[in-house]
Amino acid sequence: MGRTVWYPGHMAKGRRQLEALMESLDLWLEVRDARAPLLTSSPFMESLRGLNRWVVLSKADLADPDVTDRWVSHFKDLGIPCWALDSRKQIPSSMRRAMKELKPSHRDLRVAVVGVPNVGKSALLNHVIGRSSAKVGAMPGVTRGLSWFRGDGVMVVDSPGVLDPRSGGLVQRRLSWLNAVKGTVIASPLDLALDCVGCLMSLGLWGTVASKWNLDPGLEDPMAAMEAVAERLGKRAKGGLLDLDGAARAFLEAFSSGRLGRFSLESPERPMVP
Repeated sequence: MGRTVWYPGHMAKGRRQLEALMESLDLWLEVRDARAPLLTSSPFMESLRGLNRWVVLSKADLADPDVTDRWVSHFKDLGIPCWALDSRKQIPSSMRRAMKELKPSHRDLRVAVVGVPNVGKSALLNHVIGRSSAKVGAMPGVTRGLSWFRGDGVMVVDSPGVLDPRSGGLVQRRLSWLNAVKGTVIASPLDLALDCVGCLMSLGLWGTVASKWNLDPGLEDPMAAMEAVAERLGKRAKGGLLDLDGAARAFLEAFSSGRLGRFSLESPERPMVP
């Protein structure tokens, strides 16, 4: 039987290293995908209670802007500072000012950027430290094995993407749509694409995909939709049969990269996490 979840060993090691830094840092920036902020939450969320913890909604340019605004308000109502980040732009000036206010007078601000894989941590790290940055060695008295970068009055630790080992197969299958989980380990491309298409149909979002690829917006069956995608992309195997796995891989890549349009898979009123 194949795996239903993906949690490689380096994630467990990375989590242990980050947990050892709890009391050494001034600020934790948790990066989530704006298209699914609860689904892409970090397993560190609960353990960081009482510490300076901010939420950054990455890839906001790929999400519904109205829904993203509601998410920002939702987190702020919970007492958690939150900003939405367009991956093509610099971090908001209000966020940079807030970071400067946290900086101790005698040293750099120490920051960790955490989140699930491929959620946009590297982009945020680069924005925080700026262009005139440099990689530095291990810090005295602080856990070794993690990379630190120094920028404009800031030292940022670069952490590996870490998933929640307690998350079930359903959560990981959905994370694979956003390229946060290695989908080929837990299911076939076709199975994952059919799940994704079914979700889009249930949310009333299939029409947006259909308009991008000139497909029938009235389709209600995920398999019929995937066959239409294969026809549209000219995906055929030997003997002229439709290459549904090839079509599924192309669909999932286009969806995760935002080429199929701007989508929000969940809202504060309609979360995807059980």
